[in-house]
Amino acid sequence: MWLRVLGVVILLAVIAIAWIAFLSRPVDTGEIRDEYLLGSDRYVEAAGIAWRVRETGPEDGPALVLVHGFSHSLEAFDPWAERLDEAYRVIRFDLPGHGLSGRPQDADYSNAATVEQVGALLDEIAPERFALGGNSLGGLLAWRYAAQNPDRVAALVLVSPGGYSINGVTEEPVEVPPGVAFYLRSAAEPMVRAALSALYADPSKLTGQEVERVTAYMQREGNGEAMVARLEQFTLPDPEPVLSGIETPTLILWGEQDAMIPAEHGARFAAVMANARLVTYEDAGHVAMQELPDATAAEVEAFLEEVWR
Repeated sequence: MWLRVLGVVILLAVIAIAWIAFLSRPVDTGEIRDEYLLGSDRYVEAAGIAWRVRETGPEDGPALVLVHGFSHSLEAFDPWAERLDEAYRVIRFDLPGHGLSGRPQDADYSNAATVEQVGALLDEIAPERFALGGNSLGGLLAWRYAAQNPDRVAALVLVSPGGYSINGVTEEPVEVPPGVAFYLRSAAEPMVRAALSALYADPSKLTGQEVERVTAYMQREGNGEAMVARLEQFTLPDPEPVLSGIETPTLILWGEQDAMIPAEHGARFAAVMANARLVTYEDAGHVAMQELPDATAAEVEAFLEEVWR
């Protein structure tokens, strides 16, 4: 009897694996471009990478550069762009190995290399002085870039930024769990939906459109492997020696129900940075700019008006 049961279990497992493999087969870049590339988007070559760049708002307006988080794309900041680009020149791009951007030929996805790559791009697309914002990985890259380029960054806006140690990661990377690697390489829609839901305090605010888009980008040929490689090289050394030297006016936004990076990290950032202000939201998770777009965009607008007064 138990052999029959075992046989049924194995058969179901094989069917499930085959179904996931079908759902998560790599998608051709051209197919995704047809779906998501806007006429206003452009490609810019920098650091040997072809970056997808999107700019909205007045060309002569003060510039706000926004950097998305891990496994996402420039569309993560659509809610802010819609609310801020009447007054600001909002500049966004897909990070290497994300969305529709290319990948570095040397496969260097370390934080230090990515900051240099982003810097090369900003030399091409940003004015001499601009505000710089980012969420999660994008926030980590933003404050590290600001530390190296204080004369260029007029203001920092950080939404649940990376910095302090999480998941055991310190100055040395940790082995990527097989389940995480499988998720990134396969990106089956049910798994993507579950992962995205965890970013929200209220998962009902997650739209099917976002799930569809993130799934498509993750399934783009080469992106899954690039994300695994990034995690294999990802480090979080003590950030305070760098953070303590940043004097740039900084706004830190954090959802109190952040399940990815503990909300208590926000107070640590604010305490060590010389000119930082922390605003928390009890009804938001890791992506407050998406979950509470009106409240967070209004906070950003008031902050930037004060900085550029």
